[in-house]
Amino acid sequence: MSRALHDVATGTLFGVALNYQGLLNQHLTEFEQPPYQKPPIKPVLFIKTPNTRNGQDGVVVHPGAGERLQPGPALGVVMGQSASRVSVDQALDYVAGYTIVNEFSLPEDSYYRPAVKAKCRDGFCSIGPELIPAAQIPDPQKLDIKLFVNGEVRQANSTANFVRGVAQLIAEISEFMTLHAGDVLITGTPEGRVDVVPGDRVEIEISGLGRLINHIVVV
Repeated sequence: MSRALHDVATGTLFGVALNYQGLLNQHLTEFEQPPYQKPPIKPVLFIKTPNTRNGQDGVVVHPGAGERLQPGPALGVVMGQSASRVSVDQALDYVAGYTIVNEFSLPEDSYYRPAVKAKCRDGFCSIGPELIPAAQIPDPQKLDIKLFVNGEVRQANSTANFVRGVAQLIAEISEFMTLHAGDVLITGTPEGRVDVVPGDRVEIEISGLGRLINHIVVV
Protein backbone atom coordinates (compact mmCIF):
# COMPACT_ATOMS: atom_id res chain seq x y z
CA MET A 1 0.00 0.00 0.00
CA SER A 2 1.30 3.45 -0.87
CA ARG A 3 1.81 6.08 1.84
CA ALA A 4 1.05 9.79 1.84
CA LEU A 5 4.18 11.67 0.81
CA HIS A 6 3.42 14.72 2.92
CA ASP A 7 3.54 12.55 6.04
CA VAL A 8 6.93 11.01 5.25
CA ALA A 9 9.03 13.10 2.82
CA THR A 10 9.38 16.08 5.13
CA GLY A 11 13.16 16.52 5.25
CA THR A 12 15.91 18.00 3.12
CA LEU A 13 15.89 17.53 -0.65
CA PHE A 14 19.35 16.38 -1.76
CA GLY A 15 20.08 16.26 -5.50
CA VAL A 16 22.80 14.20 -7.17
CA ALA A 17 24.32 15.53 -10.39
CA LEU A 18 26.01 13.44 -13.10
CA ASN A 19 24.59 10.12 -11.94
CA TYR A 20 23.76 8.70 -15.37
CA GLN A 21 26.64 7.11 -17.25
CA GLY A 22 25.57 8.66 -20.56
CA LEU A 23 25.55 12.17 -19.05
CA LEU A 24 28.92 11.65 -17.40
CA ASN A 25 30.41 10.40 -20.67
CA GLN A 26 29.23 13.56 -22.43
CA HIS A 27 31.31 15.67 -20.04
CA LEU A 28 34.49 13.59 -19.74
CA THR A 29 36.50 15.85 -22.06
CA GLU A 30 35.44 18.91 -20.05
CA PHE A 31 36.44 17.26 -16.78
CA GLU A 32 39.90 16.38 -18.11
CA GLN A 33 40.69 20.10 -18.53
CA PRO A 34 42.05 22.41 -15.81
CA PRO A 35 41.26 23.01 -13.03
CA TYR A 36 39.68 19.59 -12.49
CA GLN A 37 41.89 17.22 -14.51
CA LYS A 38 39.59 14.25 -13.86
CA PRO A 39 35.91 13.33 -13.40
CA PRO A 40 34.44 13.63 -9.89
CA ILE A 41 35.31 10.67 -7.67
CA LYS A 42 32.49 11.25 -5.17
CA PRO A 43 28.81 12.13 -5.65
CA VAL A 44 28.27 15.72 -6.78
CA LEU A 45 25.49 17.05 -4.55
CA PHE A 46 23.19 20.05 -4.52
CA ILE A 47 20.17 21.04 -2.42
CA LYS A 48 16.68 21.95 -3.56
CA THR A 49 15.46 24.52 -1.05
CA PRO A 50 12.03 24.28 0.67
CA ASN A 51 10.45 26.87 -1.65
CA THR A 52 11.00 24.50 -4.60
CA ARG A 53 8.57 21.88 -3.27
CA ASN A 54 5.71 21.12 -5.63
CA GLY A 55 3.38 18.19 -6.28
CA GLN A 56 0.96 16.37 -8.53
CA ASP A 57 -0.76 18.72 -11.01
CA GLY A 58 1.25 21.61 -9.61
CA VAL A 59 2.10 24.56 -11.82
CA VAL A 60 5.67 25.54 -12.64
CA VAL A 61 6.29 29.13 -13.66
CA HIS A 62 8.41 29.60 -16.76
CA PRO A 63 11.19 32.15 -16.08
CA GLY A 64 10.19 34.28 -19.07
CA ALA A 65 11.29 35.37 -22.50
CA GLY A 66 14.91 34.64 -23.30
CA GLU A 67 15.16 31.98 -20.58
CA ARG A 68 15.04 28.19 -20.90
CA LEU A 69 13.26 25.80 -18.53
CA GLN A 70 14.10 22.10 -18.43
CA PRO A 71 12.31 19.30 -16.55
CA GLY A 72 14.46 16.66 -14.88
CA PRO A 73 13.00 13.17 -14.47
CA ALA A 74 14.45 11.45 -11.43
CA LEU A 75 13.91 8.62 -8.98
CA GLY A 76 13.31 9.93 -5.46
CA VAL A 77 14.50 7.89 -2.47
CA VAL A 78 12.82 8.73 0.83
CA MET A 79 14.78 7.84 3.95
CA GLY A 80 12.89 5.92 6.61
CA GLN A 81 15.46 6.23 9.39
CA SER A 82 18.63 8.15 10.04
CA ALA A 83 21.70 6.76 8.27
CA SER A 84 25.26 7.52 9.32
CA ARG A 85 28.25 5.63 7.96
CA VAL A 86 26.15 2.75 6.71
CA SER A 87 27.54 0.06 4.43
CA VAL A 88 26.39 -0.58 0.89
CA ASP A 89 24.97 -3.93 2.01
CA GLN A 90 22.84 -2.30 4.71
CA ALA A 91 21.94 0.96 2.96
CA LEU A 92 18.59 -0.07 1.46
CA ASP A 93 17.36 -1.07 4.94
CA TYR A 94 17.21 2.66 5.74
CA VAL A 95 14.86 3.48 2.84
CA ALA A 96 11.16 4.07 3.52
CA GLY A 97 10.20 4.05 -0.12
CA TYR A 98 10.46 5.54 -3.58
CA THR A 99 8.69 8.26 -5.49
CA ILE A 100 8.97 10.33 -8.67
CA VAL A 101 10.76 13.68 -8.75
CA ASN A 102 10.73 16.30 -11.48
CA GLU A 103 13.82 18.38 -10.76
CA PHE A 104 13.18 21.50 -12.83
CA SER A 105 16.15 23.69 -13.67
CA LEU A 106 17.48 26.38 -15.93
CA PRO A 107 20.35 24.98 -18.07
CA GLU A 108 23.45 24.36 -15.96
CA ASP A 109 26.79 25.96 -16.82
CA SER A 110 28.79 23.88 -14.35
CA TYR A 111 28.05 20.55 -12.75
CA TYR A 112 30.70 21.22 -10.15
CA ARG A 113 28.94 24.38 -9.00
CA PRO A 114 25.18 24.04 -9.58
CA ALA A 115 23.69 27.53 -9.49
CA VAL A 116 21.10 28.34 -6.83
CA LYS A 117 19.40 30.74 -9.23
CA ALA A 118 18.99 27.95 -11.80
CA LYS A 119 17.96 25.18 -9.41
CA CYS A 120 16.03 26.77 -6.55
CA ARG A 121 13.20 28.84 -7.99
CA ASP A 122 9.72 28.48 -6.52
CA GLY A 123 8.07 25.18 -7.47
CA PHE A 124 11.19 23.75 -9.13
CA CYS A 125 11.05 20.37 -7.34
CA SER A 126 7.87 18.41 -7.93
CA ILE A 127 7.47 15.20 -5.92
CA GLY A 128 4.79 12.53 -6.18
CA PRO A 129 2.19 11.39 -6.72
CA GLU A 130 2.76 9.02 -3.79
CA LEU A 131 5.34 7.09 -1.80
CA ILE A 132 5.70 3.45 -2.78
CA PRO A 133 7.12 1.38 0.11
CA ALA A 134 10.58 -0.02 -0.44
CA ALA A 135 9.30 -3.60 -0.10
CA GLN A 136 7.29 -3.13 -3.30
CA ILE A 137 10.39 -2.14 -5.29
CA PRO A 138 12.78 -5.09 -4.91
CA ASP A 139 15.47 -3.59 -7.15
CA PRO A 140 15.62 0.19 -7.64
CA GLN A 141 18.26 -0.37 -10.35
CA LYS A 142 15.73 -1.91 -12.74
CA LEU A 143 13.26 0.92 -13.24
CA ASP A 144 12.35 2.48 -16.58
CA ILE A 145 11.98 6.25 -16.52
CA LYS A 146 10.23 8.35 -19.17
CA LEU A 147 9.51 12.02 -19.69
CA PHE A 148 6.45 13.05 -21.71
CA VAL A 149 5.75 16.56 -22.99
CA ASN A 150 2.19 16.99 -24.25
CA GLY A 151 1.88 13.21 -24.51
CA GLU A 152 5.08 12.70 -26.54
CA VAL A 153 8.03 10.75 -25.10
CA ARG A 154 11.00 13.16 -24.99
CA GLN A 155 13.37 11.22 -22.72
CA ALA A 156 13.65 7.52 -21.90
CA ASN A 157 16.26 5.84 -19.75
CA SER A 158 16.68 3.32 -16.95
CA THR A 159 18.04 3.41 -13.43
CA ALA A 160 20.23 0.51 -14.58
CA ASN A 161 22.39 3.25 -16.13
CA PHE A 162 23.18 4.99 -12.84
CA VAL A 163 26.84 5.72 -12.16
CA ARG A 164 26.13 4.92 -8.52
CA GLY A 165 23.16 2.84 -7.45
CA VAL A 166 20.85 3.83 -4.61
CA ALA A 167 22.70 1.76 -2.00
CA GLN A 168 26.10 3.14 -3.04
CA LEU A 169 24.80 6.72 -2.97
CA ILE A 170 23.43 6.32 0.55
CA ALA A 171 26.67 4.67 1.74
CA GLU A 172 28.95 7.33 0.21
CA ILE A 173 26.87 10.31 1.34
CA SER A 174 26.41 8.94 4.86
CA GLU A 175 30.20 8.70 5.18
CA PHE A 176 30.37 12.44 5.84
CA MET A 177 26.86 13.47 6.89
CA THR A 178 23.81 11.88 8.45
CA LEU A 179 20.80 11.35 6.22
CA HIS A 180 17.73 11.76 8.41
CA ALA A 181 14.34 10.11 8.24
CA GLY A 182 12.21 12.08 5.80
CA ASP A 183 15.14 13.28 3.69
CA VAL A 184 14.69 12.82 -0.06
CA LEU A 185 17.58 11.75 -2.25
CA ILE A 186 17.05 12.86 -5.87
CA THR A 187 19.19 10.28 -7.63
CA GLY A 188 19.94 12.19 -10.83
CA THR A 189 18.47 13.07 -14.20
CA PRO A 190 19.54 11.41 -17.47
CA GLU A 191 21.21 12.99 -20.45
CA GLY A 192 19.07 14.65 -23.10
CA ARG A 193 17.23 17.32 -21.13
CA VAL A 194 14.67 19.20 -23.21
CA ASP A 195 13.17 22.68 -23.05
CA VAL A 196 9.51 23.26 -22.14
CA VAL A 197 7.38 26.36 -22.65
CA PRO A 198 4.20 27.83 -21.14
CA GLY A 199 1.18 25.68 -21.93
CA ASP A 200 3.12 22.42 -21.87
CA ARG A 201 1.93 19.43 -19.86
CA VAL A 202 4.93 17.60 -18.43
CA GLU A 203 4.67 14.01 -17.16
CA ILE A 204 7.18 11.62 -15.69
CA GLU A 205 6.56 7.90 -15.47
CA ILE A 206 8.71 5.43 -13.53
CA SER A 207 8.09 1.69 -13.39
CA GLY A 208 5.84 0.84 -10.45
CA LEU A 209 5.70 4.42 -9.15
CA GLY A 210 2.96 5.91 -11.28
CA ARG A 211 3.00 9.17 -13.20
CA LEU A 212 3.77 12.70 -11.97
CA ILE A 213 2.10 15.56 -13.87
CA ASN A 214 2.97 19.27 -13.92
CA HIS A 215 1.81 22.23 -15.99
CA ILE A 216 4.05 25.01 -17.27
CA VAL A 217 2.60 28.51 -16.96
CA VAL A 218 3.71 32.09 -17.34
CA VAL A 219 2.99 34.90 -14.91
